[in-house]
Amino acid sequence: MSATTAREPNRNPGGTPNAGAPDERILRTSPLRKLLARPELGSVVGALAVFVFFAFVAEGFLRASSLSTVLYASSTIGIMAVPVALLMIGGEFDLSAGVLVTSSALVSSMFSYQMTANTWAGVGVSLLVTLAIGAFNGFMLTRTKLPSFIITLGTFLMLTGMNLGFTKLIDDTVSTKTIGDMDGFAGARAVFASTLTVGGVDVKVTILWWLGLVALASWILLRTRTGNWIFAVGGNEDAARAVGVPVAKTKIGLYMGVAFGAWISGQHLLFSFDAVQSGEGVGNELIYIIAAVIGGCLITGGYGSAVGSAVGALLFGMTSKGIVFAEWNPDWFKFFLGAMLLLATLLNAWVRKRAEAIK
Repeated sequence: MSATTAREPNRNPGGTPNAGAPDERILRTSPLRKLLARPELGSVVGALAVFVFFAFVAEGFLRASSLSTVLYASSTIGIMAVPVALLMIGGEFDLSAGVLVTSSALVSSMFSYQMTANTWAGVGVSLLVTLAIGAFNGFMLTRTKLPSFIITLGTFLMLTGMNLGFTKLIDDTVSTKTIGDMDGFAGARAVFASTLTVGGVDVKVTILWWLGLVALASWILLRTRTGNWIFAVGGNEDAARAVGVPVAKTKIGLYMGVAFGAWISGQHLLFSFDAVQSGEGVGNELIYIIAAVIGGCLITGGYGSAVGSAVGALLFGMTSKGIVFAEWNPDWFKFFLGAMLLLATLLNAWVRKRAEAIK
């Protein structure tokens, strides 16, 4: 038997497929394979387990008002976890994401107050400044070839200092002046920090922003050429560049996506209270990354989903509020968060191995 024949047992000597041989181009993928291939599977299983657990141990956890509170806590993390997940799928990190939220709020507040302008002017300027910072991160990364850890750590330190320094320089204190009585404040609060009543239950508008970002990010990842570029860049940057993927533009766009999420979160922070503390946001970048990892994103890039990041944020919200409803000592929250991270990572690794084994 020739080598060619040995490699193609389903073909006749003329080279055409035998009548009984299935064409691999039309083989159907079983539902089990599709399920195991989903990056968010592990986080969904974990979320169900946490939900059932707190439903039993925390009195009042299943009340509509309690679930609304859980969703709100999840949305404040999820708005940032979605773009952070896309960035991680693209193979990069952003350690400045937490303080960038505060920077966005500070720019909006101080511009509006100092210029005595309509608060929407501050919102617009904040958007431009925040996107510029995201573009700066991406530009520095692609031009210097330094690890994103170093680039964004530098941005994190600079923003932390600028947030405090500029606030004290302009307002002589560590917090901004109140803008609650300025023109446009009520309209901006309605967009970024309002509360809707649905079926007698108060629902924060951030939940709608969160769900909208999940839908948009999922569409980008699964239905557009840009989504293919993101996975390609995160999986193998050199191979992606070799086949014509615009690596630099893709990464800059991903960092600007994180900046856009920071802008939304920053405006919510500002218009929820009408003033901002300059030291807020430090450490939140780790929470966003944790939510993305729990949701199935790999540290190495090239794998994950927007839905998974949403489930990771939901896990965070259920745990943080479930502990309160159960009347436990909240000092244990970080312990449970760390345990969830380890368990979710191990479960995600097991799911991937199972998915590869049955292909």
